[in-house]
Amino acid sequence: MVGVTGVVRDPDGNVLLLRHRFWAEDQQWGLPTGGAQRGETFEQTVAREVREETGLEVRVGKMVQLRSGFQLRVEVAYAAGYAGGGTMRLNPMEILEARWCAPDDLPKGLLESHRRLIEASRR
Repeated sequence: MVGVTGVVRDPDGNVLLLRHRFWAEDQQWGLPTGGAQRGETFEQTVAREVREETGLEVRVGKMVQLRSGFQLRVEVAYAAGYAGGGTMRLNPMEILEARWCAPDDLPKGLLESHRRLIEASRR
């Protein structure tokens, strides 16, 4: 399985963070994340996951990280920029809340690995 994460920024540099329904209660905040589907590029996975979870469109940029993950999982992360989509429409089955956050004002309960991805994507 390949898990794909997007570090999505708006034109002001704010980061899109989501409060995920099925994540541990004290660590529900994180970046848009999901599994790659067969035949899909990882960049397509980022765009699809953001669209499915928020209704927003993104332009996917450079790879931020590639590493081994939980059990036999591979994890890849990409920087991405907000490209439109109008009003945010959350998928209530997966996402409880979403917000644009300044990189120096991230919410409590943000996964530490996602905090590091946000920092890495600034470079």
